[in-house]
Amino acid sequence: MGILESNAGYDSSIHERFLTPDMLKLQQVDIRDKRVLIRSDLNVSMQDGDIVGMERIHASMDTVRYALDQNASVLIVSHFGRPEEGVFDPRYSLEPVVRSLSELLGRDVTFVKDWIDRVSVQPGQVALCENVRFLSGEIACDQSLSRRIADLCDVFVFDAFGVAHRNQASLTGVVEYVDTACAGLLVQHEVDSLDRALHEPVLPFVSIVGGAKIEGKLQTLERLSGMSQHLIVGGGIANTFLAARGFNVGKSLYEPQLLGVAEKILTEAEKTGCDMPLPQDVVVAPSLAQNVESREKQIEDVSADDMILDVGTRTQEQYRSIIDRCGTIVWNGPVGAFEVAPFDSGTRCIAEAVIASEAYSVAGGGDTLAALEKFEMMDQISYVSTGGGAFLEYVQGGDLPAIRALESHADKYTDTHVAA
Repeated sequence: MGILESNAGYDSSIHERFLTPDMLKLQQVDIRDKRVLIRSDLNVSMQDGDIVGMERIHASMDTVRYALDQNASVLIVSHFGRPEEGVFDPRYSLEPVVRSLSELLGRDVTFVKDWIDRVSVQPGQVALCENVRFLSGEIACDQSLSRRIADLCDVFVFDAFGVAHRNQASLTGVVEYVDTACAGLLVQHEVDSLDRALHEPVLPFVSIVGGAKIEGKLQTLERLSGMSQHLIVGGGIANTFLAARGFNVGKSLYEPQLLGVAEKILTEAEKTGCDMPLPQDVVVAPSLAQNVESREKQIEDVSADDMILDVGTRTQEQYRSIIDRCGTIVWNGPVGAFEVAPFDSGTRCIAEAVIASEAYSVAGGGDTLAALEKFEMMDQISYVSTGGGAFLEYVQGGDLPAIRALESHADKYTDTHVAA
């Protein structure tokens, strides 16, 4: 399925299963002819003024189309980058996104630079507001700003899963002051897909966690090691586990201060019956650079001058065999320096194995998405999450303030508000 990309109208069938019951949903709210403010995540990569990677924009469109089909007056609010709060900076303007939105929606999209006090949008029309982080008080979740945002709409729709782990005015603060707050279609799909993988998995359950550091993914590793039949680790994370088991990792990226933590995770995984296969062979080079000479080595043969940059052929085949037999896959992070050939081979192998498997697969995280895009495999994963930090927070069972705010709002919401 991948990220929703159709240019057609909203297809309700894809959301009928696995709907989380604790949030008021857009489909339950009467938004016809009303002012609807959609908090989207349009924080895309830009290069020389051009958008690089349209995934988040595509993913946001179903909710916008649904609102337009109801003849709502639609305001889209989003952040972009990390500008100095309260200061306009043209480098972080959302104006370049307008053209893409217009093309995807097949209609004109108005760009509103000064929007916080008053915006006039007619029913059936849509406007994109300037970067919300240009407003003082957004990041601190200022009550005054939250009220002003709430005053702009009859219905607030949270559809920015990628920042659900933040507590900010346009994410959580506004929910306190608006009459109706609900989850958009993207947020529903994100939560439902993750719930399906984490709470209703078809076994065996396989987790793949790669990337540079254990530190940022410690809770994720601990939780997944307790619920997975297999936990594959890669990148700098794998190097730390290898060092914990006494292998020489040379000049490779690893975290010597976390060797005890890594050993504890390995020990606990053994107790719970979780298989954590560490690399048997690796691809090494003197440094990470284009056209550098590289070679495969058995892990016990790595020297002090080597830098581990990918997993080797035997390890790739072992990972492929594990993935081929699984029923559910959760994947976050590459297993090598995929940005530079030939060190992309291991991550490509993982991607190929995942899409060849009949398992239900969920992938998330910026580097994971970048790898899938590089390999042109984005649309072959069962579900690709738009969240990075929010994805990890949800996987490890942590708190997502924006989701919690919607749940609290739903608890207070009376049946008289719900559409028949």
